[in-house]
Amino acid sequence: MSVVLVPAKMADDQENFQQLLTGFLSADNSIRQQAENTYDQVASETKFRYLLTIVVNQAASEDVRTIAAVLLRRLLSTSFDEIFPPLPAETREEVGTRLLASVQQETDASLRKKLCDIIGELAHNLIDDEGTNMWPGLLQFLFESASSPSISDKEIALTLFSLVPGVFGNQQQHYLMMIKAMLTSSLAETSSPTVRTLAVRATAAFILLHDNEPHIQKDFADLLPQFLQVIAESIREGDDDALLKCLVDLAESCPKFLRPQVEAILQLATEILPDSAVGDGWKHLLLEVVVTLAETAPAMVRKAGAKYMSTLISQMLNMMTDLEDEEDWSVSDEQAEEDNDSNSVVAESSLDRLACGLGGKTVLPHINATLSQMLQSHSWKDRHAALMAISAVGEGCHKQMEAMLPQIVGAVIKFLEDPYPRVRYAACNAIGQMATDFAPVFQKKFHEMVVPGLLLVMDDYSSPRVQAHAGAALVNFSEVCPKNILAKYLPTIIEKLESILAAKFKELMECGTKLVLEQVVTTIASVADTAEEKFVEYYDRFIPCLMYIIENANCPELRLLRGKTIECVSLIGLAVGADKFLVDAGRMMDLLLKAQTNQEDMADDDPQVSYLISAWARVCKIMGKGFEPYLPVVMGPVLKTASLKPEVALLDNEDMTAVEGDEDWQFVSIGEQQNFGIRTAGLEEKATACQMLVCYARELKEGFADYTEQVVKLMVPMLKFYFHDGVRTAAAESLPFLLECAKIKGPQYLMDMWQYMCPELLKAIETEPESEVLSEHMYAMAKCIEILGMGCLTKEQVTELIRILDKSLKEHFERSVRRQMQRKDEDYDEDVEEHLLDEDDEDVYVLSKIADLMHSLFAAYGTFFFQFFDVLLPQFVKLLAPTRPWPDHQWGLCIFDDVIEYGGPACEKYTEHFLQPLLGFVTDKQGEVRQAAAYGCGVLGQFGGPAFATVCAQAIPLLVQVIESPDARSEVNLNPTENAIAAVTKILKYNNSAVDVDKVIPMWLSWLPVWEDTDEAPHVYGYLCDLIDNNNPLVLGPNNSNLPKLVAIFAEAFKREAVEKDSEVTERMLNMVRQLQANPEMFQACVSQLTQEQKVALHGYLTSDSAASSPT
Repeated sequence: MSVVLVPAKMADDQENFQQLLTGFLSADNSIRQQAENTYDQVASETKFRYLLTIVVNQAASEDVRTIAAVLLRRLLSTSFDEIFPPLPAETREEVGTRLLASVQQETDASLRKKLCDIIGELAHNLIDDEGTNMWPGLLQFLFESASSPSISDKEIALTLFSLVPGVFGNQQQHYLMMIKAMLTSSLAETSSPTVRTLAVRATAAFILLHDNEPHIQKDFADLLPQFLQVIAESIREGDDDALLKCLVDLAESCPKFLRPQVEAILQLATEILPDSAVGDGWKHLLLEVVVTLAETAPAMVRKAGAKYMSTLISQMLNMMTDLEDEEDWSVSDEQAEEDNDSNSVVAESSLDRLACGLGGKTVLPHINATLSQMLQSHSWKDRHAALMAISAVGEGCHKQMEAMLPQIVGAVIKFLEDPYPRVRYAACNAIGQMATDFAPVFQKKFHEMVVPGLLLVMDDYSSPRVQAHAGAALVNFSEVCPKNILAKYLPTIIEKLESILAAKFKELMECGTKLVLEQVVTTIASVADTAEEKFVEYYDRFIPCLMYIIENANCPELRLLRGKTIECVSLIGLAVGADKFLVDAGRMMDLLLKAQTNQEDMADDDPQVSYLISAWARVCKIMGKGFEPYLPVVMGPVLKTASLKPEVALLDNEDMTAVEGDEDWQFVSIGEQQNFGIRTAGLEEKATACQMLVCYARELKEGFADYTEQVVKLMVPMLKFYFHDGVRTAAAESLPFLLECAKIKGPQYLMDMWQYMCPELLKAIETEPESEVLSEHMYAMAKCIEILGMGCLTKEQVTELIRILDKSLKEHFERSVRRQMQRKDEDYDEDVEEHLLDEDDEDVYVLSKIADLMHSLFAAYGTFFFQFFDVLLPQFVKLLAPTRPWPDHQWGLCIFDDVIEYGGPACEKYTEHFLQPLLGFVTDKQGEVRQAAAYGCGVLGQFGGPAFATVCAQAIPLLVQVIESPDARSEVNLNPTENAIAAVTKILKYNNSAVDVDKVIPMWLSWLPVWEDTDEAPHVYGYLCDLIDNNNPLVLGPNNSNLPKLVAIFAEAFKREAVEKDSEVTERMLNMVRQLQANPEMFQACVSQLTQEQKVALHGYLTSDSAASSPT
């Protein structure tokens, strides 16, 4: 076909425009590109007119009509407001009429579908914000087509309804029974499989549109049997997997809709999975339905699907045995890329998710029933599958497996010596995964079996893949292993790693093999990281070889090895500390910077980039201020990586088919026929680089000042980088550190920077969807206010912050109500309760950060903040209500503690709200609540003033009750008890006018020493020093007989490091001891009653104090 391209001005002619479109069909790239360029220059309204004419013209060629239809739908999607509303009303009506007539007359099924796409796009845009459908003719057309005897008319109606299930807008309730009747009759249309198929799609689209409307889902639930029957038929026929994907979508978004048919779905799965006539892809999708339901409605699946679990899990384990024999598998020098579409990988992943969703109590018994038989099988595939299953379910079955660990580890460890290499590999995998899932219990209980077992496999030179995997398992074991346990094996581990490093380094030089060498370098790094200073003696045995690799491994195929070696050396440096590493730190940086000289030549996905960036941050930690000279060189690459902008795409369902299965992209559906996608490559590196910038700001402080402006401009917009939680967290974490860095630049610079940060941080706090990240945002705001103090927020900003916090507190109570409703759900069980308690914990953590924010605001603004606090007062009072859970009481009290501490006597205006709960909660059964209440009594004594003297006197008997309860000094009660002692101390010292002090002091003295709460201990010891300075006879005793006891109290405080060595109260305590030293006989009598540890501690404090105060 010859193609004549025309300039844009000539494209105004309909015939020339049609000719232009033929250029899109050319096989010649240059012609096609020229056609696209010319098309882009044509005015949108002209395009619309000509495209519509071609699309509805049945005389035009099919190819040109097809491309015109695609372009017209896109034009409506991107430029609707520009092209359609400006048309006269009669023209708009005519366009709709022509399109509806055309789709009804169209005989080609493909073109008919594309015409439906255009109509659907137009219809979507013609529903206004109030839900009014501005195209009434379409509704009439829909019902006429749906009730027509013509099969093609029914297909059109269902296709359009699938595309725009909200087409009825605010009139939907009126049409609901008609919609249901249309779908019911179409699902049962025996004469046309296509109609039934389209009916499934339409039903799914409609229910998904109403995913938060249970009454509609309930009304349409009786469509489900027929709906599932059509899907089952599609699976057995194997024509189109779109229907099964509809079921996946429903399982994800509307699991409760499927509840009446959960048994039927699970039965279908157990029938299809073993059926050899059904393709693997269908089985994988059906498994996806099952595990998605297990994740989104676990209680429902546990209850309704219990009788199918045994069969289903057995089938999944059987799928995991679907492995190929690969002759050279064990000697391959490349990391195996998992085939994510293989039966074994899909089944293993599904088992993992099923266990996490349903929990160990449901899943583990069925796994155990099959596992022992598989482990004893003569088939290596069975043994491999069983071991991989143990790896897969550890996270989900944690509680149940932990009790069985001795039997499980005993069984697995034997397979480290299995004759088949892939079974040995799977055994290493299981051990490595259990070392992570059950740390540190696993390390403490099984180190005697695991470490020798893995070291034995690391000698397996005949199977490099297995040898490397044993090294990987040792990484998992060592990175969370208590240092004292790893230390026992350190000489043996080091000897093994050193010999493997030497052997594999030689292999690299002679044969180019590197898989095991890459792994052993990582293992050395992990061992050093855990061993810390204990690695110093082995430092010189590894560094020369590692430095050689960094210097010389320059070819592309060794980039990963070089990157891992860079990581290893920097981790060793961090482990052994500056004294040992500083000698090599300069050389290390020179090598790293040399590597970075040609940064422009390094691809963004070069593995060395992320290793370099992390290594520089570790060296920065080691060198401190000494790292500053390197900043000009390292900041470029770090900023470049942190600034990475991910590729994003907005695709309709049709375009999605071209990218399905591309692992570099992740997509989420964002409504009718639209999908938002992001290319995930590089996101982890971006997050790492952002975290490294946090490290530089934290470690270098004013030394980083020159970079603060650039980094702030990078970080602040990333508070809303919703593609990666780690990036947003790092952005928030950086802000207070950057303010600290910028102080040296002067107050104006600092405030300009803060005024750039503050509005965006406020917006981020309001819109953040993830509770963990929200907590970081709130904490960052609290720290910034703490750094800048009073005046950092304008009145408008404080008002905005209070509004956001008010909204957050209301949501806290709403979520609590929702959880209570879930406890009344028909599927509620103890596993659901466990999940709800996890949600409770997340909520409480956010609440704690709100309390942090209130603390910072009160600390900065004092009583001036009361006017804003009053807006939130009803919410905080609600936290203290008797019916609220104890964490609400704890944090509510903490907030009122700040009201007292920073409001002083002015806090009296809130007495009716906090006083009764404060005293009532002193004796609460929950330690955290007692602690908050006791602290409040203490600050009331210290800051409340004379108006609260009587209340303070009333508090003392309550505090004494806490302090003198039988288990007051148990581990869980120690902090609340010491806070109660500190509270009595503050009342005695600051507000004792209504207290019989002489009656309380002997009791108070008997409670000492205190040591756990190092914030409160100085108050206690400071008051004790006051009493001794005043020669209080109740403290000193008759003839100073209490002196030995007082010295013992001081010595125990020093032994426990209850007070810092350079604090004022410590100096007062030591001065008193020194005064006693002036009487050697008395001093000796006192010291003789101390334990050896107390003597050592007392001597240590005395000598360090002497050294600190003596002239140099």
